[in-house]
Amino acid sequence: MALVHEMENQGNFLFRYRSYLPLLLFPPAFWVMAYNQKLHPDWFSTSQVTTLEIFAIAICFVGLLIRVLTIGYTPANTSGRNTAQGQVADTINKTGIYSMVRHPLYVGNFFMWLGIAILPGELWFVLTFVLIYWLYYERIMFAEEQFLIRKFGDAYTQWSKSTPAFVPKLSSWKSPTISFSWKKVLKKEKNGLFAIFLIVLIFDIWLNYLTTSTWTSNKPILIYLAIGTAILYFILKFVKSGTKWLDEEGR
Repeated sequence: MALVHEMENQGNFLFRYRSYLPLLLFPPAFWVMAYNQKLHPDWFSTSQVTTLEIFAIAICFVGLLIRVLTIGYTPANTSGRNTAQGQVADTINKTGIYSMVRHPLYVGNFFMWLGIAILPGELWFVLTFVLIYWLYYERIMFAEEQFLIRKFGDAYTQWSKSTPAFVPKLSSWKSPTISFSWKKVLKKEKNGLFAIFLIVLIFDIWLNYLTTSTWTSNKPILIYLAIGTAILYFILKFVKSGTKWLDEEGR
């Protein structure tokens, strides 16, 4: 099999399971946190939110914001969670954040997972994550672009020549041609906020176990945020499946 076909097949496989495979990051992250907690106990706290946790959450929020701005300004069947359907694209997005970078959703994903990779407090772990992320998503982006080239031909090729794949080119900004849709954001990204605080809470519970041998958290703010965003998630999930409140024509 030619390398180009092999990479596309790998990319399609990774695309299909891209929401789950990053979970493999957790076991080594827990091990690194346990190692660092023994070497540098002053870096971590089981009673108050640390600077490291605040910084990690802030990085996650950068990623979530990028995803929100991407999805909120796109029409239907162009950007989103197409895991069950495979690749989906009715048009080429060329304005808004897509005028600066070809794969803004994956840029958003990068920052969201980077925030999680920061939690163990180890630079080499963060650098390893960056390398793995690049190898992982490079294949997904390759497979996606092969699909888009076959569907849109020269129109996509010409646009890709002036638009970088991953590092945004700020000078290329073009205003979106459609209005921002909060309904689409709430419909497509309902789990992002909940996932951030749930994962941070899980890491805090793990840290508390390392220091006190109890599976609890002594940081009420993290518990409240996880519960609050969980309630919001299930409300939006019910609204999406049981009503048409979040439906919007063409979005």
